[in-house]
Amino acid sequence: GDIVSQADFRLDGELTGNFHSNGKWVIGPAGSVIGDIVCKNLDIEGKFEGKIQVTEILSIKAKATILGEVVCGKLAVEPGAIFTATCTMKPNVKNLSPNHAERAEEKTA
Repeated sequence: GDIVSQADFRLDGELTGNFHSNGKWVIGPAGSVIGDIVCKNLDIEGKFEGKIQVTEILSIKAKATILGEVVCGKLAVEPGAIFTATCTMKPNVKNLSPNHAERAEEKTA
């Protein structure tokens, strides 16, 4: 299912769906996500597959596995992480809903 949160959030289980937050999100070492993420800050220690939009800092830890598409303000990748994704860094990106972000991309294309 989809999760919408106004506060910080930590996931140590599995999520198949989308996540939207105005806070920080942590995917723990046992965490696994298939879907889209829109949030302010994100730390990934587990597995992710899909599209990520982070307005500030995306931090990918050494044991993380990322597959998909990434749009972020700043990116930190620790040695050992598996990062198989397209990445666009937009330091002034606003926190957009997934639908609004797609419309904004269409206008710039």
